[in-house]
Amino acid sequence: MRTIYLIAAIVGAVGPYVFFAQFFAGPDAGLGAFTAQLFATPPAAGFTTDLLITSVVFWIWSFQEARRLRMSRWWAYVVVNLTIGLSCALPLFFYVRELQVQEGRAST
Repeated sequence: MRTIYLIAAIVGAVGPYVFFAQFFAGPDAGLGAFTAQLFATPPAAGFTTDLLITSVVFWIWSFQEARRLRMSRWWAYVVVNLTIGLSCALPLFFYVRELQVQEGRAST
């Protein structure tokens, strides 16, 4: 599973940036315009809201899981979530979590 998580994290990092790069290379590039586009249509607003809620739930769960498994630098996954996206942060957390469990450092 570790390999799948790592591949998913890489794809989850590259995939969104393909679209972000297209947007920020355009004439209306800017954080304000980007934020406005997130809620520009009802479907976009629905996806954005879903992603925001899911991200907060991930932060809460990953904090608890990282503490339970004594994983260091939990905050790094929040930074990845905010700068790249949940599509990278979640599989990256799972990848590192699997390493932690397999190395036997987990207190389960």
